[in-house]
Amino acid sequence: MQIQRHNEALIVDDSLMRLYVAEPAEAGQYPGIVFYSDIYQLGGPILRLADRLAGYGYVVAAPEIFHRLEPIGTVIEPDDIGRLRGNDAARRTAIAQYDADAIASLDWLQTYAAVASGQIGTLGFCIGGHLACRAALNPIVRAAVCCYPTGIHSGKLGRDKADTLKRLGEISARLLLIFGDQDPHVPAEGRDTILKTLATAGLEPKTLLYSANHTFMRDDGYRYDPAATDAAWAEIVAFLQASFDAAVAHPPHS
Repeated sequence: MQIQRHNEALIVDDSLMRLYVAEPAEAGQYPGIVFYSDIYQLGGPILRLADRLAGYGYVVAAPEIFHRLEPIGTVIEPDDIGRLRGNDAARRTAIAQYDADAIASLDWLQTYAAVASGQIGTLGFCIGGHLACRAALNPIVRAAVCCYPTGIHSGKLGRDKADTLKRLGEISARLLLIFGDQDPHVPAEGRDTILKTLATAGLEPKTLLYSANHTFMRDDGYRYDPAATDAAWAEIVAFLQASFDAAVAHPPHS
């Protein structure tokens, strides 16, 4: 379906956070997704992914994750210098600040007229996959898609060590975890740590493992894999639809 786009300004901890919003052009109510970028923020490859999801019938809200450190609208180039810059911004952001941003984004979706009641989810890539998982600690989140999420197994996220791994049992959302088997940032032992922790907590995520590298869904780099990306998108769309259908059939506290 056709989409429309606009930007919102949220104030979080006295810092202006840009929220890029893509949504169906046709009036109505749709599930809402907090959509997290990788360390390069909202450049073309990430916005194309956000727009693509919106076209399937979602209100997609993508925050600038380093708004406290970078001017509004900053896109970090995915080169050697940009990688250093993005990783440094990630290192300098406190876990509590990431959590505050998640609350602000989720609250915005809950009050936005085009978002259907009780149908909130998260989706993210790389550091954003971790943030999407961490945001799903909030009980209003019904579905979370974590694409090659970095740092969950190691606690590496920001200025402090993240406690996401030990808190996975708090998640009530349905989880979809997407990995590449050639990903040096989420190696086999990291994947095993995450999945064993979830199993111990009694959670059964849907897990997909592709013959692909890290960031294989970014269409501007040497690790881009169009076939794996298309396969992952088909799974993501089906997962979200099933999750929100279930949310409608079994709303919280029903």
